[in-house]
Amino acid sequence: MTSPLRLELFIDAQNTYRSARRSFFSPNALPVNGQFNPRRLGEIVAERSRPGGAACILHDVRIYTGRPDPEKDSRTYAAHMRQCDAWEAAGARVISRPLRYPRGWPAERAQEKGVDIALAIDFVTMAIEREYDVGVIMSTDTDLRPALEFTSRRSEVRQAAVAAWRGASRRQRLAIPGANLWCHWLDRDDYDAVADPTSYAR
Repeated sequence: MTSPLRLELFIDAQNTYRSARRSFFSPNALPVNGQFNPRRLGEIVAERSRPGGAACILHDVRIYTGRPDPEKDSRTYAAHMRQCDAWEAAGARVISRPLRYPRGWPAERAQEKGVDIALAIDFVTMAIEREYDVGVIMSTDTDLRPALEFTSRRSEVRQAAVAAWRGASRRQRLAIPGANLWCHWLDRDDYDAVADPTSYAR
């Protein structure tokens, strides 16, 4: 009997949140609309993944996020940490990078720096070290294409794939030119199954 393939889901937290809002909600929706439980999301993806007919089991969910500075923005930092604690309690692994604050902050927003790079490095190095059989990236950030291009050619990986939200009038996904990269499309019913309505701001 063939052993199930180990599936690893790599989530760009902010990109996935914003994509959910654009796909399923109006621009003035409440801030909690778009939030999700990363572990439940991974379970849905793993349940539907069958590369070459083989079943998959969810090995791990890694969620990548920018972390506010507790001295510059203590309130946002506290809300962020409560959300990260909830993600970890649900069974996800949180990887954070500090936000960059421009000179014009707070009139100008703090920016994520290095989140996509951290995700890409882990996606590639974990493939080389055979830490997963099926690697799935949930993001529409085109900066992640090189990692997908590299990993899709590796013999260690049974499948490199992506996941994306699919709204009634919007669908956007990562793709590799000239390659048949599998996409796990997730619709509104899928979002509702993983939605997190918790308000982490107090």
